[in-house]
Amino acid sequence: MSLDKVFATPAEAVADIADGSSLAVGGFGLAGIPWFLIEALLEQGASDLTVVSNNCGVDGAGLGLLLERGRISRVIASYVGENKEFARQYLAGELTVELTPQGTLAERLRAGGSGIGAFFTPTGVGTLVSEGGLPWRYAPDGTVAVASPAKEIRTIQGRDMVLEEAIVTDIALVRAAVADRAGNCVFHAAARNFNPVAAMAGRLTIVEAERVVEVGELAPDAIHLPGVFVRRVVPLTPAQAARKSIEKRTTRPATADVARPRRSRS
Repeated sequence: MSLDKVFATPAEAVADIADGSSLAVGGFGLAGIPWFLIEALLEQGASDLTVVSNNCGVDGAGLGLLLERGRISRVIASYVGENKEFARQYLAGELTVELTPQGTLAERLRAGGSGIGAFFTPTGVGTLVSEGGLPWRYAPDGTVAVASPAKEIRTIQGRDMVLEEAIVTDIALVRAAVADRAGNCVFHAAARNFNPVAAMAGRLTIVEAERVVEVGELAPDAIHLPGVFVRRVVPLTPAQAARKSIEKRTTRPATADVARPRRSRS
């Protein structure tokens, strides 16, 4: 495979994603999500998608756009509290949802990318996570149509632990601050979140990068994700790279006390 993995546009990079594909998507809330790959996929039209992500965007943004168009049929996530349409579809029986503890979800993705089939963890022991019965899908009448199964429990070093299976997806969509043409990636601050493990879990990983540099420009010790995990890199324009949003912004007017902290006299 050529070291040059650059694709000209997000549309070109996602053009062959098929109906029924499974996707690991990086980001946490709206921080570090692959905005333009998601929007290109929305325009491309793939449907019946299984999405593995920390959350499913918010109403009107991120993965919430695919959700609103009915393109997602199953979600594996750890948090879904900021999306009213998500809640509506789930409670109406239109969406299958597998809720997973956040750390467990990250480790399931990392394990999938590392070739580990499953692992034992104490997280979730003694709850519906291990005992089964979590509503994965509701029927239109509000009854539980599909519930989570019970999982294997084993005592290891004196502690009960539950067996969690690794996650491998057809595609991964990721956002990086910098990538080189061979796919080596650097993430900025909190945007590192789920991006590296999502990238590892995808059989075909697509990265949108705020800046693309030549191979050799990134110091080896600065690389967060080796290019071996990446198949396609999409360079963003400066305007695209600058477009970032947050779920909520809370501010208050500055006061004299806030603007100029008092100094104590000695």
